[in-house]
Amino acid sequence: MRDFHIPGRSAAYGTNGMAATSHPLATTTALEVLRQGGNAVDAAVAAVAALCVVEPAMTGIGGDCFVLYAPASGGVVALNGSGRAPAAATPERLAELGVTALGSGSPHSVTIPGAIAAWEKLVEAHGSRSLGELLQPAIRYAEEGFPVSPRVALDWKRCTPTLERSAGGRSIYLPGGKAPGVGRIVRLPTLARTLRRVAEGGAQAFYTGEIAEAMATTLQSMGGLQGYEDFAAAEAEFVEPIQTSYRDVRVYQCPPNGQGVITLLMLNILEGYDMASLDPNGAERHHLLAEAAKLAYRDRDLFLADPAHASSPMETLIEKSYAGRLREQIDRERAMTDLPPPLLDAHPDTTYLSVVDRDLNAVSFINSIYDGFGSGLVCERTGVIFHNRGRAFRLDPKHPNCIAPGKRPMHTIIPGLAFKGGEVWAAYGVMGGNYQPVGQSTVLSAMIDYGMDPQEAIDAPRSMAFPVDMEVERGMPAATRAGLQERGHQIVEPAGPLGGGQAIVIDRKRGVLIGGADPRKDSVALGL
Repeated sequence: MRDFHIPGRSAAYGTNGMAATSHPLATTTALEVLRQGGNAVDAAVAAVAALCVVEPAMTGIGGDCFVLYAPASGGVVALNGSGRAPAAATPERLAELGVTALGSGSPHSVTIPGAIAAWEKLVEAHGSRSLGELLQPAIRYAEEGFPVSPRVALDWKRCTPTLERSAGGRSIYLPGGKAPGVGRIVRLPTLARTLRRVAEGGAQAFYTGEIAEAMATTLQSMGGLQGYEDFAAAEAEFVEPIQTSYRDVRVYQCPPNGQGVITLLMLNILEGYDMASLDPNGAERHHLLAEAAKLAYRDRDLFLADPAHASSPMETLIEKSYAGRLREQIDRERAMTDLPPPLLDAHPDTTYLSVVDRDLNAVSFINSIYDGFGSGLVCERTGVIFHNRGRAFRLDPKHPNCIAPGKRPMHTIIPGLAFKGGEVWAAYGVMGGNYQPVGQSTVLSAMIDYGMDPQEAIDAPRSMAFPVDMEVERGMPAATRAGLQERGHQIVEPAGPLGGGQAIVIDRKRGVLIGGADPRKDSVALGL
């Protein structure tokens, strides 16, 4: 029970459904779908489509998604909705064009958007409503307008230089030449027309025909290699989830090209410590999180890539014995300043939501355009903001994550599911680019090791020791900061809060759903 003398937020409780998203309008959209008899998949897709309108800096239909779905009948379904590099994208061709880096605003950082294809595939396989029906709330917000909420306004203003990169960014997303402030009603009629075309014609209307032609032409005019055929070839893919155990909890992630394997590796390392005996906001716990992250992320940057194009030691990375070997390299009293050599041979911004329905179908869903407003390159005819996920590619032909035709880049966005006793227990996720495996490990440990409810776990102050200095939020106790500095960590304050997250826990014994939503965003969790 939290101290009600101290400002904060209680967890949400419900019995007939729960939605937790990063925006109030998306949460209420999901609940309305549930009230009308839709299932968790229907509600999640309607909510994420709404987020693509009302939280445009964080997500959009020009981005990618990953989904984990636990049907009440049992099992886990994983969906990879990440897009691919165009057929002409080779390191040799980019070198000919003088490209030496895949910058955040480069058209070469744009991979083909995968989100719309994934939404349709998920709804057709596991939903009870049509995609067209589920897009209607998003269309309404785009046509009739929505009020800009505080965190959305902050991100919009911060990303003004990004939007100024393209005529579409300026004309569509900077009304009057500037980012809209808190409470302003924003309408996006161009995006609404695109969404309506998709509602009427399905994903095919997005990846072929006039919309695809407009997107390809826009990127080509900016020097991109994307062709109409690249859009027409887009497809999402059901994949086999990967898993490990943490204490008595079975944790599921999507496989690479996403970095979910790094969450599993971190949990395996941390499982070897008696975390419950440590202060949850103390220096020792955050030191162990930092050291585990350094080793896990080192392996991520060496090995993680699209498995269809490069081999990776994924099975080894999630073995308990491998985590044990990494754990031996951690000094509980001293921070690593130079990472030790890898134990394996090297090979040559975002929105998250969770929904659980009355039948206990659970969805963990993440949708992203990567950086704030993605690449900043906007198709003026469609309102589509192109993500820049391709900037995660390498240009070194010897690296497994080197760009190649039809290849998916290493992805940071990762949804999570956790099971107890063979039944789904939690749908959770933590946004924030590189931070996500650390965030998921921190939140899961808080709920499992300390018995926190999802809101308490999400509220707790955060740290991140990658790639160089250790970022520590202002809410961290002073004694913890001092203890981390004594261990050799170089403490810096992040430019903004570390990520954002949502979680829903299923309490089967009491028959209730418990939701948490991150105060670092405009997030809301609500139950029925």
